[in-house]
Amino acid sequence: MSTLQDYYVYVYIDPRNYEEFYYGKGRGSRKDAHLSDGSDSEKARRIAAIIKEGLQPIVRVIAKGLSEHDALLVEKTLLWKLGRQLTNIASGHYASNFRPHSTLHLELTGFDYQSGFYYYNIGEGPTRNWDDYKEFGFISAGQGERWRDAMLGFKKGDVVAAYLKGRGFVGIGTLTSEAKPISQVCIGNKPLLSNQLRCSGMAENSSSIVLCEYVSTVRWLKAVDRLEAKWEPKSGIYTTTHVRASLDGQPRTVEFLEKAFGISVREFLV
Repeated sequence: MSTLQDYYVYVYIDPRNYEEFYYGKGRGSRKDAHLSDGSDSEKARRIAAIIKEGLQPIVRVIAKGLSEHDALLVEKTLLWKLGRQLTNIASGHYASNFRPHSTLHLELTGFDYQSGFYYYNIGEGPTRNWDDYKEFGFISAGQGERWRDAMLGFKKGDVVAAYLKGRGFVGIGTLTSEAKPISQVCIGNKPLLSNQLRCSGMAENSSSIVLCEYVSTVRWLKAVDRLEAKWEPKSGIYTTTHVRASLDGQPRTVEFLEKAFGISVREFLV
């Protein structure tokens, strides 16, 4: 990306009502290029309608002397601010750094909290067992890059709601460590694999940094036996087959979890 300080950010304004309808970044004559745009885009149609009235769009540079990096950030900030009122098609660079539109009524992880509240799918099988997780204080997934990467997406301080297929939610806890290969994990100064685990398959592929089980330690805020799992059939509670999923945008599920476990999750988010 260029570091030259010759970029600018510009705006197109409709002279009929003084509405800003397009933002862009560029250098040289880029700001005037849209005047000859013959496409069927919403922007081009609006420019054509203005010209048909015997007028010209008002084109103004609103920030100058920028590096390309800074110009992209200014452009994206303006797009975010006026997003749905504009004719820009692309969301611009750095989209993931900006809060999604129409979410100001929600508290979002990564924006309002640095930690996140996540659904965690236990997915019991040869290498995973809820009873081990509950007793020793950890969660895991692995035996392939897809499941390893899901665990690596968790951060220390995240709050997880553990779901057991066919039962319901069995625990809510705060992660006390980033995910690590199981061979590097200790519980109470004792290697995890040296404990009497019900799930003997957890050691499978433990010598492979790619295929081994990845483990995050957990401080369970509330945890119950599988027979006491929390669930309400046909209530719209969120579940997925993925190992990890954000509970942002799932207010019904969050409300259910807080009521079922008797805790306020937000108290544990930082």
